Amino acid sequence: GICISYGDGPSYKSTLLSNGVTEILQKDAASCMTVHDKFLALGTHFGKVFLLDIQGNVTQKFEISSVKINQISLDESGEHVGICSEDGKVQVIGLYTREGFHENFDCPIKVVALHPQFSRSNYKQFVTGGNKLLLYERNWLNRWKTSVLHEGEGSITNIQWRANLIAWSNNVGVKIYDIGTKQRITNVLRDNISLRPDMYPCSLCWKDNCTLIVGWGTSIKICVVKERNPTEMRDLPSRYVEIVSAFETEFFISGLAPLADQLVTLYFVKENSDQMDEEFRARPRLDIIQPLPESCEEISSDALTVRNFQDNECRDYRLEHSDGESLFYMISPKDIVVAKERDQDDHIDWLLEKKKYEEALMAAEISFKNIKRHDVQKIGMAYINHLVEKGDYDSAARKCQKVLGKNMELWENEVYRFKTIGQLKAISQYLPRGDLRLRPAIYEMILHEFLKTDYEGFATLIREWPGELYNNMAIVQTVTDHLRRDPTNRTLLTTLAELYTYDQRYDRALEIYLRLRHKDVYQLIHKHNLFSSIEDKIVLLMDFDKEKAVDMLLDNEDKISTDRVVEELADRPELLHVYLHKLFKRDHHKGQKYHGRQIVLYAEYDRPNLLPFLRDSTHCPLEKVPSSHVVLTCRPAARPGFQKL
Repeated sequence: GICISYGDGPSYKSTLLSNGVTEILQKDAASCMTVHDKFLALGTHFGKVFLLDIQGNVTQKFEISSVKINQISLDESGEHVGICSEDGKVQVIGLYTREGFHENFDCPIKVVALHPQFSRSNYKQFVTGGNKLLLYERNWLNRWKTSVLHEGEGSITNIQWRANLIAWSNNVGVKIYDIGTKQRITNVLRDNISLRPDMYPCSLCWKDNCTLIVGWGTSIKICVVKERNPTEMRDLPSRYVEIVSAFETEFFISGLAPLADQLVTLYFVKENSDQMDEEFRARPRLDIIQPLPESCEEISSDALTVRNFQDNECRDYRLEHSDGESLFYMISPKDIVVAKERDQDDHIDWLLEKKKYEEALMAAEISFKNIKRHDVQKIGMAYINHLVEKGDYDSAARKCQKVLGKNMELWENEVYRFKTIGQLKAISQYLPRGDLRLRPAIYEMILHEFLKTDYEGFATLIREWPGELYNNMAIVQTVTDHLRRDPTNRTLLTTLAELYTYDQRYDRALEIYLRLRHKDVYQLIHKHNLFSSIEDKIVLLMDFDKEKAVDMLLDNEDKISTDRVVEELADRPELLHVYLHKLFKRDHHKGQKYHGRQIVLYAEYDRPNLLPFLRDSTHCPLEKVPSSHVVLTCRPAARPGFQKL
């Protein structure tokens, strides 16, 4: 039979596993991963094994080999890890003890599987798969003994150990071995022998202690191990396998995992035969299906976006799952996707996004009981309440923008509710600030909250919020009060200058910018024509940036006269020289009455430019040139009859 499709929206939500994983996969590629309820174990193509927490942060790193890690196995306790690699290395490492096993084989070891109770049993056991299936067990002399469980049917590509049953796949099919009775139970043959087993490997997973799910190519079989009737035994094994479901799928299987009585399937979608581009590959698909005896029904389907999916093959993907939580991990070389079953809240959110308001109402009535009418805003409010109860304040605040709309009463109620629970900051960035505005007291309350604990956040709001949202002078007074306690705080001073600027108290803003030597001081002067306010601040401006200050003064001589500048700089001759020098460069005739003073200034501060000045100036009183400072030779053309000074 073939799968048929139905369903309403995805049954899970997918996110990329990030943090440490992102950094690892930028330089390396994932080759395998194993999942424990408490942590993850990731193997790479460059022979490394990383232990990760469930957020993807690296907690431990093992340098195993220089080539690909083929398989990682964990026992149920998560205390021992088995590792095998393409160069034939096999290691069993105790994460909390020093005991371990190390062996190098002369052929690649594709798989390793620890006994589920490896840490608890007296006789440590594990199996490896290369060109044969080997069982390792430690005897009472603390030595490792090996037994060949099977060989002669090609490379072993997968092993899954559950309780006393070991299932493995080779080129011919899947076999199950009972470690308790030391009997091989069955042989499930491979259906499509035209597919290369190395390109389309077998997927195996145990649903429980007696149900094995086999996926190979496009075929899925569900096999149940049963006890044989003692009267029928004769020379037969005490257990046998019954295939309770067998069906074909549309795509190639890269991984399988149980989900209650359903299956999660990871599909590789091969290039479309109708496509002319041979390099075309479709994204991998994560589906939930309901198995039937001879077919299945598709419950949901989602195409996953992973880096470089166009270059991947069926064998490049794996699916692992955590029994403790319904978490499914799709491993590709450059990304790991985590899929989690959607809960009722996710379903409501999805229905609202799809504008299926009546269905959202029905779902919301189950969760929130109080909704009586088909009212989207009420559904939204119920969801906001739920997010607040869960402590997800940022999501709740973000929902307010969509749900509350232009209802000012609801907005103000939500702000006061967030104040009560101490989360004013969470809602601050989502408040209306355009045509719809709340009372100024609302914005002021939030600004006061930021001022208590977060000066940077306060400064950001002042920059982002239009000044007319709140009583500017009330906030100025509050900032001033804080500055009394912290008078040199640069963030508060800059913000106060911005508040003064908005209130058109430019002289106050200018004082602060000059005190802070802030780059915006010149922009403020030009923008608001503050030249009358800087007549007594010329020294401060030049101390901050001589060049920029002089250019500004010379560009605006009509607003601040040369006489006024010279008067202000009288006590700072080094600054006066810079100003008069630039003035002379612009126009030799401007400031001529100061040329006599300039001779002294050049002699004191800028001797190399004294001669050019004397050559070019026609207003120099030469008798004032101090002969003790310089002896200059001038060109006759510069000053007729003047040869030597």
